[in-house]
Amino acid sequence: MSDSVKTKRRIGRSAPTVIIIGHSTLTRTTVVKLLQHELAGWNFIDLISTESLDRALGAEVRLIALDLAGRGIESTSLRDDLAAIAERFPEAPVTLLSGTDDVNIARRALKMGIRGLFSTSLAVDLALAGLRLVLAGGTFFPQLLGAAANGSSEHGPVRSEAEKSLDDRMQYLAIADFTPREADVLAELQSGCSNKVIAGKLNLSGHTVKMHLQHIMRKLQAQNRTEVVARLIQRAAGGPDPSPG
Repeated sequence: MSDSVKTKRRIGRSAPTVIIIGHSTLTRTTVVKLLQHELAGWNFIDLISTESLDRALGAEVRLIALDLAGRGIESTSLRDDLAAIAERFPEAPVTLLSGTDDVNIARRALKMGIRGLFSTSLAVDLALAGLRLVLAGGTFFPQLLGAAANGSSEHGPVRSEAEKSLDDRMQYLAIADFTPREADVLAELQSGCSNKVIAGKLNLSGHTVKMHLQHIMRKLQAQNRTEVVARLIQRAAGGPDPSPG
């Protein structure tokens, strides 16, 4: 019994991990199955509520997906969940799963620091591309892109800078369609890790890391590692690419 617990903990520490939290067994199971195919070799922990979050302590958590489950974005229950997550995994990006494409929910979520809103109406390929964008350090709010296109600002103030940059982010998403492994390498690269350190952390050969970096540079039209990070930051912020040289 203790051996199996130790094994699970070892797997959790050594593999990048995604946590899915929601009351619906169907929602959790569906998301896990989808991600298992997309993120081969990753660890997945599905929880009924944030009360079980301690089960994931010690894991290398790269993403947390929390089901809104019909709650309002201002609900005390949601705020308590987000506080529990922030206390245990302050560095992990949090995304919300929602049954609706409510623009107001997306707008509020963006301001609260949520990194993405994935609705059940999203096409699977777009949802997976959005997931890669979040893993690479970006944000994913297609609901706000639609609102911007319709010029709807009847409710509330003028759109924020963050909202104005969404069009550029979506273009970036289409251009830089990273594979999950490329997103891993990119995340480590942004942290300033050398190829050798990236290889060790991701359990890859130096040659494989180099190959992934070449693919990333080609997708971002960058000449070197520094330019990759500069272009990524600019595109994620919604600005123009830095001029080469």
